[in-house]
Amino acid sequence: MKRTHATLNRRKFFQTSAAAGLGTLMWNRSFLTGSPNPGMRFGLVTYQWGKDWDLPTLISNCEKAKFSGVELRTEHAHGVEPSLNTTQRKEVKKRFEDSPVECVGYGSNQEFHSPDPDIVRKNINGTFELIKLCHDIGASGVKVKPNTLPDGVPPEKTIAQIGRSLNEVGRFAADYGQVVRVEVHGRKTAEIPVMKAIFDQVEEKSVGICWNCNSQDLLPPGLGPNFDLLKDRFGDTLHARELDSDDYPYEQLFKLLTAAEYAGWILLEARTKPADRVDAMKKQLALFKKLVSEARENS
Repeated sequence: MKRTHATLNRRKFFQTSAAAGLGTLMWNRSFLTGSPNPGMRFGLVTYQWGKDWDLPTLISNCEKAKFSGVELRTEHAHGVEPSLNTTQRKEVKKRFEDSPVECVGYGSNQEFHSPDPDIVRKNINGTFELIKLCHDIGASGVKVKPNTLPDGVPPEKTIAQIGRSLNEVGRFAADYGQVVRVEVHGRKTAEIPVMKAIFDQVEEKSVGICWNCNSQDLLPPGLGPNFDLLKDRFGDTLHARELDSDDYPYEQLFKLLTAAEYAGWILLEARTKPADRVDAMKKQLALFKKLVSEARENS
């Protein structure tokens, strides 16, 4: 993308705002300790529990459950998509402004691992459109993900390609005061050393890691060392399954987050099908508060 003088001035404005705590994240330790938020905040990903709620219902149910924010997932019933016109985007923004529930951002399926350059370009351009959407609706960033290391392609080639793509979308995001959240996700790419190798290629400070609470986190040498390998590149979001799940050591995770002074979002990406989802959300919030409290007491 050609960078005009006006574009550079626009980017400088947003970066200056970020330094004042208003925008672009820092993926090093200064971001973890420098957040204007006093601590971790709890919100919802519309993965299962919110996928069939229209936007007013989604916001209302988050209010009832006292969730602080929500990440809107693509192609869900809330209908927040790049196809919205200017008036519709303003309406979405106002709905959130009139609510205590914050629009954290957008959970997309944009990915940059394909060996086909036309597909990669399509995903990069799609991310550009989502960045503009998030800017218009008052959100703060877009979640993207690698999905695999394609067979028959040297891993280092794909890793470098993903890194270049993230730098490109990161530069674009900085122009709009947005961040790019890279979910630890996919076949092979969810492995912590692979994500570390990807982020060794990422220079843009508007790009950060979204930790994803997968079984790969627990592979040798274990959660603690794997967490330490990526923590200095964390962004401002983390995806968690139900906090009472018995297949992930959430108590240990919250101790690690507390020790790292993480001050971002814990976003619930629930998988179960409770009869009363709002009641289930309230119970998850209580578990979140308990985990935070216990982690602080033991720190």
